[in-house]
Amino acid sequence: MTYQTLHLTCALNLSFLVLAACSPPPTDPSAPVLKADLYITAKGIYSGTREKADLKDIAVENGSIICTSGAKSCAKHIGENTKTVDFDGYVYPGFTDSHAHLLGIGQREMTLNLEGTSSITDLKGRVQSYMDQLPQDQPIIGRGWIETHWPENRFPTREDLDAVSTDRAIILSRSDGHASVANSKALELSGITAQTEAPFGGDILRGRNDAPTGMLIDTAQGLVAALIPAQTADRNREAYIKGGEVYSGYGWTGLHNMSVAPGDVAVMQTLSQDGDMPLRIFNSLNYEASAPDVLSANTSNINARVTTRSIKLYIDGALGSRGAALLEPYDDDPGNRGLILLKKDEAMEIFKSSLRNGTQVNTHAIGDRGNRIVLDWYEEAFAAVPESERAVKDPRWRVEHAQILNLDDLDRFKSLGVIPSMQPSHAIGDLHFAPARIGVERLKGGYAWQSLLDSGVVIAAGSDAPVERGDPRIEFYAAVARKDQSGFSGDGWYPEQAVSRLNALKMLTLWPAYASFREDVLGTIEVGKIADFTVFSDDIMTIDEADILTVKPVATVVGGKVTGE
Repeated sequence: MTYQTLHLTCALNLSFLVLAACSPPPTDPSAPVLKADLYITAKGIYSGTREKADLKDIAVENGSIICTSGAKSCAKHIGENTKTVDFDGYVYPGFTDSHAHLLGIGQREMTLNLEGTSSITDLKGRVQSYMDQLPQDQPIIGRGWIETHWPENRFPTREDLDAVSTDRAIILSRSDGHASVANSKALELSGITAQTEAPFGGDILRGRNDAPTGMLIDTAQGLVAALIPAQTADRNREAYIKGGEVYSGYGWTGLHNMSVAPGDVAVMQTLSQDGDMPLRIFNSLNYEASAPDVLSANTSNINARVTTRSIKLYIDGALGSRGAALLEPYDDDPGNRGLILLKKDEAMEIFKSSLRNGTQVNTHAIGDRGNRIVLDWYEEAFAAVPESERAVKDPRWRVEHAQILNLDDLDRFKSLGVIPSMQPSHAIGDLHFAPARIGVERLKGGYAWQSLLDSGVVIAAGSDAPVERGDPRIEFYAAVARKDQSGFSGDGWYPEQAVSRLNALKMLTLWPAYASFREDVLGTIEVGKIADFTVFSDDIMTIDEADILTVKPVATVVGGKVTGE
């Protein structure tokens, strides 16, 4: 036997042994077939791993997927007690909003909602109508206005609100939550005058003779916080229920819940265990004194629907209110480079302890300076706490928003193992005013989804609701079209940063699972994973991009339970 023949024979024998070892044992045809709780067919089913609708049916038992097939062979799992559903639509892995505020979503439905306000005149009219419905001694609290498209082309002022009322406090938050306008009564009751200094991380906008205009930026909003009525426990619970109902109705099966008060975790756990919360929730707590205790005691609740293992911090403000921290001044406010809201010594103490106790850190950063600082501080913390001292080797820390990046920082996310958590709808809203704020050159690193993907990272996408509407169709459309909802795209929009439909799907399914340490059990439709599905009336992977906005949410499935049929 020649050396070549011997070598080939050994290789073939080795290959046979490897294949035999890797192949599943033959099934016993006489063994009983596991019967499913739920059997699903539809017009099309996407596993989430391919660009095509690659499945024909799914079988689910006890909340987990036990069968998927491309030929309806899962029907063998149908039993006497199996619920069978043939959806009039297309099934996808469960859509997860990677950055939203569930309490705020519910509160939006229960208070003065200023979404869609078209001008200062409209703003005043809405406040007047709402005020007429309330008791005389109750302050007017609202949220949702955004001035960038108003004909007045300016922020509202205390004088604007004084035209509605001067005897009761009015406080109206901008849609991003990073600025509020207060009337003269609210300023008076809060003791805000021309002599009042802005707190660290905030700003009081001023007019003639340094008199406050009524606009309070970022932490300066805390100066009027005492005027806002405290949320009762019943009202809090109602808001969470309402938020869950709204979000499930949009087609979400889960959300990463940001800026959560530690005391609210128990509320969500109870709602979930009682069947009053139709979402899978991954909490990121405000870093308060009680946060460490809540994190250690509430990793996951009994039905695994509510998980709490992260904290949320803020490095800067928002681009719209010019609080985002920039390396160079704003083009339309040359004396301003934005605000830094976090002190380094405080941040480093939190970062190092989080690495040692296994807490995920998610830090808000919008401006290029804000993002660079966060990456610098993360890098320093990682160097200070080696893997041998960490509770979780791969901590998967995140930068929430990562909106404006210096091009030199794009590759740092991959090298540091940091996840950009981004909101596609922010781009198609902000890009109407962002060129005026920072110019088209700096926007080369703005909302840079494709560049980040090309660098090798995954993007966890979401909406930041109630800052945005919180509709998965809008987020998917924005990611693949990079146009506003009317189809407009202008200078500085950089259409090459739009992503493929498969990547957009992963940004809202598999990659949120990865960003919450659950890619082994969520994010795709595969055997062994949890049965979380989103069903839309039409095929968002193939229809014209404009039509994505018109598909209807048909139903959701969370843990094998069907809602919204």
